[in-house]
Amino acid sequence: MADSSGPRGRSTRMTGRERREQLVAVGRQVFAEKGFDMASVEEIAARATVSKPIVYEHLGGKEGLYAVVVDREVSTLLAALGHALRDQRTHPRLLMERTATAFLAYIDENEDGFRILVRDSPVSQTGGTFSSLLTDVAQRVEEILAAQLRLHSYPTQDATMYAQMLVGMVAYTGQWWLESRQPAKEVVAARMVNLSWYGLGALQKEPSLRVDSRG
Repeated sequence: MADSSGPRGRSTRMTGRERREQLVAVGRQVFAEKGFDMASVEEIAARATVSKPIVYEHLGGKEGLYAVVVDREVSTLLAALGHALRDQRTHPRLLMERTATAFLAYIDENEDGFRILVRDSPVSQTGGTFSSLLTDVAQRVEEILAAQLRLHSYPTQDATMYAQMLVGMVAYTGQWWLESRQPAKEVVAARMVNLSWYGLGALQKEPSLRVDSRG
């Protein structure tokens, strides 16, 4: 009688590329569930039904796997946002609508990836953090805002600050929306654009706080 206790998966042996992709997919799920610090190579290997050395062989351990996962998520989100912002000749309100919708669509379709991006990165991770990602997006938005401010004779040096405010609003709202998924992402995007656009529509050239003199 033949011995059927051999290693699992031998009959469907994966290529090196297939194994790497499997480990990245499993790692992405584990990092999303537990974060970098609580995730372990042992659990990732167990879920992938491989030994720990296989993880090290293909991805250099937990840090290497995390770097690949984050890099892919950053690339996916930046591609979506870059597509939304690709034509700066488009009316700025439409660009805002496209960007807000693209951001929420990414969250909706890549929940695990977004959860990984918004978690604290390990100390050894110098790039690909959520804050650095938002900085990249804000730079694109800043270019658009600067052109619009110049067109209407507003101080262009404020474009950097306004870009940070707008991107921060979209990112923070996205984190809130992820937990409830209500209302629909199109409704959320419309509300964000409504607030930011009409705020910009009545923008003062030299804004100041109305401090109550009575203290």
